[in-house]
Amino acid sequence: MTPMLRIALIALLAWPATAVAATEPEETPLFMEAGELTLDEFLWLKRPVIVFADTPADPRFQMQMNALRDRPDDLRLRDVVVITDTDPRASSPIRRALRPRGFMLVIVGKDGQVKMRKPQPWDVREISRSIDKFPLRQDEILERRAAPAR
Repeated sequence: MTPMLRIALIALLAWPATAVAATEPEETPLFMEAGELTLDEFLWLKRPVIVFADTPADPRFQMQMNALRDRPDDLRLRDVVVITDTDPRASSPIRRALRPRGFMLVIVGKDGQVKMRKPQPWDVREISRSIDKFPLRQDEILERRAAPAR
């Protein structure tokens, strides 16, 4: 086999792999800082769970984050993205939209609507049960059950 033909064959075989990689959506990190994020960025894609506090040293903030970090698979299964905001002076777009006072846990649906606000930390089981009661989540569960096994 000539060197030029060999190079062409290798390039041809590698091409489909690059096409697949280019079309796969990038994985959203599970934990993100609010920064300049907006809730619209997650519309119909993710369920934002926002944890607000006036400082990262707030014991309720630390307790909530530890609970969320302990059960990441439960959150990923429900298309959750955890957004943290511990700097009221930065006045992030999400903080301006939701206007928390001190510590607050907010659950937003994929439809962009605030589903729940909690002034105290919540266990991931409680968050999961709450999300599982959302109509859109109920539809997702039914679709998953109806889908053929792979």
